[in-house]
Amino acid sequence: QVQLVESGGGLVQPGGSLRLSCAASGSIFSINVMGWYRQAPGKQREPVAVITSGGSRNYADSVKGRFIISRDNAKNTVSLQRNSLEAEDTAVYSCYADVFLSDEYDGSRYVKYWGQGTQVTVSS
Repeated sequence: QVQLVESGGGLVQPGGSLRLSCAASGSIFSINVMGWYRQAPGKQREPVAVITSGGSRNYADSVKGRFIISRDNAKNTVSLQRNSLEAEDTAVYSCYADVFLSDEYDGSRYVKYWGQGTQVTVSS
């Protein structure tokens, strides 16, 4: 079993900063991609940022220059530093990880696991 646990959500004022963290635990051999999605009220879930095991990063246009994704491969963690927050950043943020699994029944494959989501509210 693999679990992802997020932390760091909450209420922040416009222009402020907040750091989200996500830790993966369980029977993990390796993790390929880790990243974050968000879902604002009344909107579809959208990708925010992604980082590969080699450190390559991609961001949604709406957060480029304001958000920074990082990871610690040894600890199986991924973080999202969010600066210059705007009201439009209010959403439930969820992390994910593509975990490499291997067993005699299903062979080798990558399986996507999700965190439970954490609420971030940007408001004065």
